[in-house]
Amino acid sequence: MTEPRSINDRTVCVTGASSGFGRVIAERLGSRGAHVFLAGRTTAPMEESAAKIVEAGGRADVATFDVTDTPALQGWIMGAADSTGRLDVLVNNAGFGVAGETIADGDPEFWKGMLDTNVLALAVGCQAAIKAMRATNSEGNIVNISSVAALRRESGVYGATKHAVNCINSSMRQELEDDTIRVTSIMPGAFATNFARHMDRATIEGFAEMLGITDLDIGDDGKLPQEQIDRFQAAMSTAYGNAEHVAAAVEYVVTQPIELNIEELVIRPQKSLF
Repeated sequence: MTEPRSINDRTVCVTGASSGFGRVIAERLGSRGAHVFLAGRTTAPMEESAAKIVEAGGRADVATFDVTDTPALQGWIMGAADSTGRLDVLVNNAGFGVAGETIADGDPEFWKGMLDTNVLALAVGCQAAIKAMRATNSEGNIVNISSVAALRRESGVYGATKHAVNCINSSMRQELEDDTIRVTSIMPGAFATNFARHMDRATIEGFAEMLGITDLDIGDDGKLPQEQIDRFQAAMSTAYGNAEHVAAAVEYVVTQPIELNIEELVIRPQKSLF
């Protein structure tokens, strides 16, 4: 029987690693002994994650930039491969969106930001990873964090970006059949991390009242800090999944034999809101 591949000493790049799924994924793979390169827009939480990774026996490097900066993204991925001599895993996690935004009343500039981040930057990252994996003769995994919104036709502009992610995945999978590079789309459902973080203030306050949370502390930017998201998670554990489950799914994918092609995984909590 073929044994799972170890993560120990493998080179892993994770985008959007300063919060949410990306941060948890980076910490989990780092705790298994990987050399994790974390990229995000906020330095402090990534440095905290890096310290946890090192304490757990892994290695970590932190880079602060916006993934829509194409030269920065390309240079970061190639730099990781050059410095370690390999690139084993790229997790394209960076992305954003707002639940329930309508086409009739939505903000076109916001849509542009979603397309630039969720689709174009992801494609750029995939391309750079393919080049790095080929150049270093690595058995690589590209894992793209999509969404169950990609399974619904009426999921708005955000959903359209996730449909595009799955389209890119399928195209790459076909292109790379003769390479030792596998491509997987992971589609989370309702998770406190990816859903509550992008609610508007009125919706957040409504959910808090429903859950009996009376001392909610919303950040100055109108978004929920991680500790408040954790409270939502604990209060609605059957309706909102835990980000650790998504991280575990990523770990499962990247430890499978390279000849196994895991195309898509849908990860939902017990009671699916989506």
